[in-house]
Amino acid sequence: MPKALSVDLIRLARFANTTLLFLPVLFFAAGYYISFYFHFLTVASLFLLLVNFSYRHVQKDHTLLRNFGVLGQVRYLIESLGPEFRQYLFLNDREERPFNRTERSEVYRKAKNVDSSDSFGTLLDYGATEIKLRHSMFPTRKEGVRPFRVTFGNRRGVTRPYTLKSPMLVSAMSYGSLGQNAIRAIARGAARAGIPMNTGEGGYPKYHLMEGADIIFQIGTAKFGVRNFDGDLNETALRELANHEQIRMIEIKFSQGAKPGKGGLLPAEKITPEIAKLRGVPMGEDVVSPPYQKECHDVPSTVAFITRIQDLVEIPVGIKLCVGSFTEFHEFVREMKRQDRFPDFITIDGGEGGTGAAPTAFMDRIGLPLYPALYGVVKILEREGVRDRVKILAAGKLINAGRQLTAFALGADACYTARGFMLALGCIQALECGRNTCPVGITTHDPQLQAGLDPELKSARVAHYVKNTLRDLKEMLVATGKCCPSELSVSDLFIPSGSNLWQFVDKEPLLRESLQSETESVTTTPHVNS
Repeated sequence: MPKALSVDLIRLARFANTTLLFLPVLFFAAGYYISFYFHFLTVASLFLLLVNFSYRHVQKDHTLLRNFGVLGQVRYLIESLGPEFRQYLFLNDREERPFNRTERSEVYRKAKNVDSSDSFGTLLDYGATEIKLRHSMFPTRKEGVRPFRVTFGNRRGVTRPYTLKSPMLVSAMSYGSLGQNAIRAIARGAARAGIPMNTGEGGYPKYHLMEGADIIFQIGTAKFGVRNFDGDLNETALRELANHEQIRMIEIKFSQGAKPGKGGLLPAEKITPEIAKLRGVPMGEDVVSPPYQKECHDVPSTVAFITRIQDLVEIPVGIKLCVGSFTEFHEFVREMKRQDRFPDFITIDGGEGGTGAAPTAFMDRIGLPLYPALYGVVKILEREGVRDRVKILAAGKLINAGRQLTAFALGADACYTARGFMLALGCIQALECGRNTCPVGITTHDPQLQAGLDPELKSARVAHYVKNTLRDLKEMLVATGKCCPSELSVSDLFIPSGSNLWQFVDKEPLLRESLQSETESVTTTPHVNS
């Protein structure tokens, strides 16, 4: 058999390093005897020789450069371009993570208001692991679909309850994690689409408020925007902010999907003087939010803290968490019953969520996936007889109507998405979110990179994305024979044995019993067409 093609890199490096010693002499001689223009090559070869000398004999950080010189640098160059080569040349349409090319393309087309249909069948491994919606033999007439309405705070009797008229919300993205042009574009698009926007834990929401959208203000663990210098809650600041006509709800963040139990992080290179002022933090240092609310050291104190916030403001107050233990959550619900105080809503953030910087170990290994977490939370609330006391919001890769309707079937009352709106702005998934080098100007505060993002143009794309996603949602809802997302249940889902929902629930006896009874029940009564 012929020998496989191979390169002796050590011998090649020796030859290259030796050649670099003689090139300046050869080009100088050619410039002297043949043509003056060879002296340009003399200068270039001298520069290359100096760089090679520095790599091999001056710097000590990189062994590869000390051993191979400029040839080693070629290796680093190719490595740095690896993600781009893989993304555009080597990965197929379904391989890339966290969102593959097909998923991103669907959002892009919806945002640009062009046809997002495909041809020749699905590219999924159909039926193996993906949860599917069960359609009905008797679809609902489109005119029979009821307008979506979910009201927050009315159960508790707040002065300013808030009614959602769309099942889709903009999830938490702070000014800091996103640049001002991106925030303004999403907020302006949200106002056009008639949906609210969550501020994230970015301090006073200056740019979120600029465009007229309804706002959900998030109180993070560092309490940016409503904190004293010692990090305690500033009750006066919270009351003033909650009285703003655009601030419609408060969300207390206990944890988030990307890094539950870790707290937030805004790298020092992304902190501008304005961000420092809005958050009340120093310049030149990473801003690290603590992993917990300092007032909450056990279950009773956590419920008491929620009650304290509710007593301070006259708008709905909810909480956000990524579920880690159903046992802990069950005790949490029981304590709510004991104190007879409930948040107006609970946002369940799946471990697959996350728009900003987070340690890879946390993103990969901590936090339950959205679907089993959502199902478990709803079952616990139902078993304790308090499901009607709390609205449930779902978050975690819910960028399209299919995923959102699955969340509704598992018990959600409305759905958040964050990365869907980033994609609508033109995110290319360069994975530069934490480095202030986002090439499309979304997660950066570099003026030159932000300048390429036109808030007016991109806000139109945000509105189109919402409109076209809701159109898909309505048409898929019609196919199930239902009149409203709230009518969906687990029995409207086909859950393959390989689904992560089954795999997880199999380890939770209480949930396994509920899921099996719901999925095995088959109704023989046709759906009523409205």
